[in-house]
Amino acid sequence: MSDDQRCNIIKTAGELFFRLGIRSVSIDNICRELGMSKKTFYVYFASKDELIEQMLQANLKYMSTKMEELLKLNDFRQIVKLFIKRQAAEKNDVRRVPQLVYDLKKYYPRQFADFQAECFEIHKRYLTQYIEQGVEQGLVRANLNIELTALIFARIHNSAIRDFEEIEALHNMHQLGHTAMDILVRGILSEEGLALYLMEGNNK
Repeated sequence: MSDDQRCNIIKTAGELFFRLGIRSVSIDNICRELGMSKKTFYVYFASKDELIEQMLQANLKYMSTKMEELLKLNDFRQIVKLFIKRQAAEKNDVRRVPQLVYDLKKYYPRQFADFQAECFEIHKRYLTQYIEQGVEQGLVRANLNIELTALIFARIHNSAIRDFEEIEALHNMHQLGHTAMDILVRGILSEEGLALYLMEGNNK
């Protein structure tokens, strides 16, 4: 079996799930998109459920890789700049949560819960290390409870995804996330860090 082919199936299926939702996409649809027979599909995945689990694991792996790459820069300024860039991109974002997330929560609750639990641990682990870098480089307050701060950041992210239906009934998810993270980030930065944050923000 080819790892490249497995990855291609996961990527293609993920794109279809994101656009159309999981329930609306069949194995036939995925095979048609790939120009592949169902027999070949079943060489790599025993079922659609297995494909979904592998897709979620691939997403977690991608998330960890990106966070690790940022950590290895050993430059908290880059973390601040990336955060501001993402905040600027999402500030006026009026998109709703994709159907993929609705379907995961409703039809695949175990997989959704497992994904959330792993996502929480990944965020908490890397946020702890990011904040430690910030303290060492003088951009985060030295008197901060690092472990508790990382837990709060990770918990807010997790809760937003878990409770997205309630949140979207009153607010736009992306704009709410922008506001919450802006408040939290301002709260942990040192005077030097806040000056950098404000300067970079004004340049966007």
